[in-house]
Amino acid sequence: MSKKPVFRAGSFNQGEKPTIACFNRAQTLLGVDLDDLIAAMQVYVDNFVAPVWGTPATLQKSQDFVKGAWALVFLDDADQANALAYHDLTDEGLPQSKVFVRTTLANNDLVSISASHELVEMLVDPAINMMTTGPDRQLVYAYESADPVEALHFDVKGIPMSDFVYPAYFESFHAPGSVKFDQMKVVTKPFEILAGGYQVIFQNGEWSQIFGSPKKEQAFSNEDRRQHRSQLRTLDTLERSLPAKSRGSVAKRAGK
Repeated sequence: MSKKPVFRAGSFNQGEKPTIACFNRAQTLLGVDLDDLIAAMQVYVDNFVAPVWGTPATLQKSQDFVKGAWALVFLDDADQANALAYHDLTDEGLPQSKVFVRTTLANNDLVSISASHELVEMLVDPAINMMTTGPDRQLVYAYESADPVEALHFDVKGIPMSDFVYPAYFESFHAPGSVKFDQMKVVTKPFEILAGGYQVIFQNGEWSQIFGSPKKEQAFSNEDRRQHRSQLRTLDTLERSLPAKSRGSVAKRAGK
């Protein structure tokens, strides 16, 4: 008999303004200066995300997890995350996102877009548990704010950042073209999935995805999506990372 996953609650309050510790554990070059990327993501949050979603945050460059802070960590791939004991929450039970640098570049994507994608989705849904009804009453739709427009991006301080949908996107009563549905004004109606995007859905007790195009579905199947935030819903588990002392011993054993 398989062991049922344990869902562990996070110890954070979405109503607070978080500090997000940003640090790099990847050996692969990011393709962008980390200081410049953090500065651009701060503008991205301040000028674009927070005014729409009400999710202000302070990004802080660090060397490791910071006490009381959420985390955005850059890693080579999901295997490295497992080896170094990076799970779904920090050891304090606070949200964290992982940006897989080698995996991102292998998909011919930019690290800055992947990082901002993870950032906006963490701010909008830090516990990875928000969902809503939609146009198909047989489905429940995950509150993933960047997945439906995943292929789109815009520049902030000269660095590409992920497009994201607005709250109106999840409100099916809006008529097409009546309000702004995403930052770049490409989405025309609620719950529209663009050709390069997808949507996580829950149906008949199972999580799955619907895609904006066959090309996106094929590309998705070829990608290593392990430990991406939008995929954690399908695992039915939310686990804290190991305490700092344990993380260090694991890293030492891994030769880091």
